[in-house]
Amino acid sequence: MNSVQLKSVSTGVAAIPLQDASQDIWDKKYRLKRKDGVAVDQSIDDTYKRVARSLAEVELTPEKQAHWYEQFLWALRHGAIPAGRITSNAGAHEHKPATSTINCTVSGTIQDSMDNILERVHEAGLTLKAGCGIGYEFSTLRPRGAYVSGAGAYTSGPLSFMDIYDKMCFTVSSAGGRRGAQMATFDVGHPDVMDFVRAKREDGRLRQFNLSLLITQEFMDAVNRDADWKLAFPLQEQEVEDEGLDVHDPDRVIWREWPNKKGYLTNDSGLVACRVYRTIRAQRLWDLIMSSTYDFAEPGFILIDKVNEMNNNWFVETIRATNPCGEQPLPPYGSCLLGSVNLTRFARHAFTENACFDWEEFRKVVAIFTRMLDNVVEINGLPLGQQRHEILSKRRHGMGFLGLGSTLTMLRMKYGSRESIEFTEKVSRELALAGWRVALDLAREKGPAPILEQEFEVTAEMLRKRPEMQRDGYRTGDKVTGKVLHAKYSRYMQQVAEVEPELVEQLAETGARFTHHSSIAPTGTISLSLANNASNGIEPSFAHHYFRNVIREGRKTKEKVGVYSFELLAYRAMINSEAMPHSEDADKQLPDYFIAADDVTPRQHVDIQAAAQKWVDSSISKTANVPTDYPFEHFKGIYQYAYEQGLKGCTTFRFNPEAFQGVLVKEKDLDNTTYQFKLEDGSTVQLKGGEEIEYDGEVHTAANLYDALKEGYYGKF
Repeated sequence: MNSVQLKSVSTGVAAIPLQDASQDIWDKKYRLKRKDGVAVDQSIDDTYKRVARSLAEVELTPEKQAHWYEQFLWALRHGAIPAGRITSNAGAHEHKPATSTINCTVSGTIQDSMDNILERVHEAGLTLKAGCGIGYEFSTLRPRGAYVSGAGAYTSGPLSFMDIYDKMCFTVSSAGGRRGAQMATFDVGHPDVMDFVRAKREDGRLRQFNLSLLITQEFMDAVNRDADWKLAFPLQEQEVEDEGLDVHDPDRVIWREWPNKKGYLTNDSGLVACRVYRTIRAQRLWDLIMSSTYDFAEPGFILIDKVNEMNNNWFVETIRATNPCGEQPLPPYGSCLLGSVNLTRFARHAFTENACFDWEEFRKVVAIFTRMLDNVVEINGLPLGQQRHEILSKRRHGMGFLGLGSTLTMLRMKYGSRESIEFTEKVSRELALAGWRVALDLAREKGPAPILEQEFEVTAEMLRKRPEMQRDGYRTGDKVTGKVLHAKYSRYMQQVAEVEPELVEQLAETGARFTHHSSIAPTGTISLSLANNASNGIEPSFAHHYFRNVIREGRKTKEKVGVYSFELLAYRAMINSEAMPHSEDADKQLPDYFIAADDVTPRQHVDIQAAAQKWVDSSISKTANVPTDYPFEHFKGIYQYAYEQGLKGCTTFRFNPEAFQGVLVKEKDLDNTTYQFKLEDGSTVQLKGGEEIEYDGEVHTAANLYDALKEGYYGKF
């Protein structure tokens, strides 16, 4: 049995009391309670014990169970934080048996038929009921106005069917008490792409969805060359025959990658023939996407060719969708569990000239946490057989970190500086390498992921994507194991081999326990609660004193809750108890390295993400905050720069109160925004965003009341 020597290091950080908002969120979201509301978990440490015991019980012998319970509990007390579904549901089967420990899923491919569309709605409802988030690709549906021969009518298009999924999600989440989370992805070459881009401009429409475009390299090349862009949809073999189409006429047919080849005309390289519906300037579509993102913060931007190129399971998966926050690109029915390491727990001598990061203890926590997350696979609780098959055959998990921004401040670095970028790359690399070492150890102890033991037939498409296989002597029709395709020919593992070649050689021989190890999630509520409002995921702190709009069961609007950043709490506890941001009193001012999201340039946001992405095998949920008055032409450059840096995705947020009210808000933004309400007698009332107003028997902030009424969710929590 592998054992890790543990030590307890007192830094003062762990002793900082939880702020009221953090304690409250733990109580409402993660504390196990009986049906009558009586608490089972008496403390956060009881929550850790429940989770550690549940995951240790997966081990095969009483001796191992006892040993790993102690190890898992130590890791939880030293910075390992499983994602919300694990923390809430692990060990809770007696009280809520129909819930899952899995945060991330993707729907099965939505086929272009009414039966399949409604079947996927049913599956999604069961998935959301279990507490999982879910993503879908909707560009598999034929465009609005296309003829449906079976119905003898013209289709209303993908957007109309998205409305059905939206209403289903709202109904299921309202019944279950937890807000449902969905992601809709859409191909940039689909004929209805402009409708998708503009979809959420209608008040209240598709509010249960995040929206992201699947951006291809072909499209980006067309934008950069100011070339034409063809909007097209796959041709069925029967259509080509019936209409006598010349599939070699580039004005009428274009050959593209497509996730679903069944029934469509496909060539030997795996490309699908697509009918050209319309040709536009690529730059025109680019400007529409950018203006929508500038004004409405959507759609997001998934560089899908980069996602598939870097996918460890490139030989068996075509990815077209992600989980709701984008950090987990997944195949049809794909599932992934999450966990984050709280980096603030490894800051030593914080805020002093001797500030440093405890790399040794960090690696120990990552190693133990990797085994812990692998054990979650056995208690996944997923509702669909296809989902369970996916997670058991590939054993994907996504370990990341939270508190990067807080930790950089504690180490006296400015987020976005050269030294902070170097630190980000190192912490991502060390997390990855520690995880893959455990992947090998666990494969030797328990066996590799079953998919890696399978044999796969070499195809022409495979050789097109990996020409080095041909140089190594592989030919079409040869057989090769998944572990070789995974360790030797995945682009990500080739990067790992540059640093630890012997490890990768052993993984090719033995196989890994799991196919994927890392991703960086937004970690919103676990950061606020269990990490005492350490900065979310890879982000800088939003501000050092600000407000969160929190959904409360039974309230008619969101509640504004004041919070402090963890680094401010730590600085006040360890250095200056009276320090406050923006203080004019010299004795109360914070050092200049105390920066927040608005102090970071968009390019610096991208640089930090790029530094981590090199070592993260899935993806990263990150938002570049952009000032309200940021010039549009400069804004467009953010996405171009993200593409050039090789990111898998990019998301921005620009405060725009006319469009929406964000989850995180600063007092100055509320003070600078006026909301107008029209009363029944026709008169109007104007209020600042932070002003409180009594309405319908409750007190609300003007901003939250306005948003709830405009978006149609008032009284529905």
